[in-house]
Amino acid sequence: MQLANFNPDGDKVLGQSDWAELREAQTMTLNLRNTGQAVIIDIGDSKDIHPRNKQDVGKRLALMALARDYPEVRISGESGRQIDNRPLFAAYSPRFQSMSVKDDKAIINFVIIGGSLKTKDGGTVDGFIIAGTDRKFYVADAVIEGNRVIVSSPEVPNPVAVRYAWANDPACNLYGSNDLPVCPFRTDMWPGVTINNK
Repeated sequence: MQLANFNPDGDKVLGQSDWAELREAQTMTLNLRNTGQAVIIDIGDSKDIHPRNKQDVGKRLALMALARDYPEVRISGESGRQIDNRPLFAAYSPRFQSMSVKDDKAIINFVIIGGSLKTKDGGTVDGFIIAGTDRKFYVADAVIEGNRVIVSSPEVPNPVAVRYAWANDPACNLYGSNDLPVCPFRTDMWPGVTINNK
């Protein structure tokens, strides 16, 4: 289970967050065999390190277990493998795959299993920041185009890096069609605030 959102006052500089870096380290463990991750960036509590919404956390972990380890399980007499009347591809949050740049826009591609992208509230996409070679981040405009997001800012005419939900308690609303949040990510490998921590 990835760290939930918490402590909105912890971020001092846009694009710098020790909690975001820890979430990234958690996501990196998916390179190991027999691992999975439930993303809960949207169901934490800004003021409580122990969020009370355990039911949705449990559902996301159960979806992962059913999809990965118990494919023969049938739920509630439904035909096929379903939980909450959703097919089990719903267990996977969309994840960053690649970035390319065209003119002044960064094009972000995702790994999406069985669906597409949307915003939770149907509004504009929140949570993206963008930087040029000076490594200074700005809040970005972001538009969904199918299974990718086009990211830009008038302050960054030549983008080289994009980050999403890169904060302790980010305002982010990008989801897969399976109603699971996009996993926080960054496209750069610039040294972070925890680089010298042991």
